[in-house]
Amino acid sequence: MVYIASWDEFVERSVQLFRADPQASRYVMKYRHCDGKLVLKVTDNRECLKFKTDQAQDAKKMEKLNNIFFTLMARGPDADISEVSGKEQVEQQASKKGRGRRQ
Repeated sequence: MVYIASWDEFVERSVQLFRADPQASRYVMKYRHCDGKLVLKVTDNRECLKFKTDQAQDAKKMEKLNNIFFTLMARGPDADISEVSGKEQVEQQASKKGRGRRQ
C-alpha cells in the first residue's frame, strides 16, 4: 500500500493501474466524518494506491477523478480522457454554448 502525497501523481498512476488491468481494478472512496478525512484507493490486488485529504477543495478534484473512471469504465480502458472534467466545468461549457446559440 502506497500513500501518494501529490494529487496529480495519484490520478496519473491510478489511471495507469486501471488501464493495465481493468477487470481486476477497483476504485474505492471512504469518508470518515468524525475525522473529516477522505481516502481514495485504487487497487488491482497487486498494487494499492491511496490518497488521503482533509481539504474541502479536494472534493472537486475527486469529482473529476470519478468522471475519469466513469469514462474509462463505460468507453473502455483506451478511451480518451483529455476532455473529462468536473461538474462546474461542464456547466460553464454548457452556459457558453447556450449564449452562442441565442445570438
